[in-house]
Amino acid sequence: MSVTSTPVSHASSDVGQKSKIAGANATLLFILAYLTADGLYRLATIGVAAALGIPGVWHFSAIRFRLADAEWWRTAVVAVYGAGPLACLALAGGAAWWFWQRARFKRGLFKQYLLWLTLHGLNLFFGALVADTFTQNGFWYVPSWLFLAGNIVNVALAFIFGLVLPVLGYLAAPLFLQSHDSRTLMRYEHRRRLLLTTLLAPWLLGSVILCLAKYPDLSVNERLHLSTLLLALLPLALACSNELFEFTIEAPQKTRLAWGLAVLMALLLGAGRVVLGHGLTFG
Repeated sequence: MSVTSTPVSHASSDVGQKSKIAGANATLLFILAYLTADGLYRLATIGVAAALGIPGVWHFSAIRFRLADAEWWRTAVVAVYGAGPLACLALAGGAAWWFWQRARFKRGLFKQYLLWLTLHGLNLFFGALVADTFTQNGFWYVPSWLFLAGNIVNVALAFIFGLVLPVLGYLAAPLFLQSHDSRTLMRYEHRRRLLLTTLLAPWLLGSVILCLAKYPDLSVNERLHLSTLLLALLPLALACSNELFEFTIEAPQKTRLAWGLAVLMALLLGAGRVVLGHGLTFG
């Protein structure tokens, strides 16, 4: 009995170990990609505001403008609050193109980074309007001031965006399946484990880490932005669970913990807290 059970036990242990390592790496990439997309979002916003002579303070989790409500004008509102989401939409398109044209046949974790960049970029455009409509600030100001047609139009547009994001998440399934090197985890029999450890768990754990790192400055909008990403992830998981594809590149990279990414994540979060903890003035 022990002779026949040993190989099975060893194989199960190997899958479990690879799942933990792959999940840890995916969490690191989730956070790094989010910091990239969110950083671009805020830099684009600040760049446009500074160009228009609008002063403000960049905090770790929010940008607060030093301009009275009566001093804003229509073009400024649309330009400033639309710059970040548009930059992230462009980032998502560029990351998806790079993944599909150049990265998917190469080994390594960069493919997963591009995948998360694509998902975060899409979410910080489509998901941001959904989230910001609840709080009636941020990206919500753009349709509000662009159409000047009342909040019904804003809510309707947010509803449409909320439908588009799951569709895009569903269509992103091929990117997810081709972003992994592990032959073991790519077997269809391990699909549920793959989705749990490298997609859903990284979203949950990564979001918790980001929230803790930014506490107590964490804004309601940022919490909602992290939550709306599920609108893309759940359809993506559904699409992957029904897809029989289980191949990877010919010479995949071995599954090992990316300590360098862990150090980079810690440095970025630490630097952000030090530099932006008391606010960075611009304009």
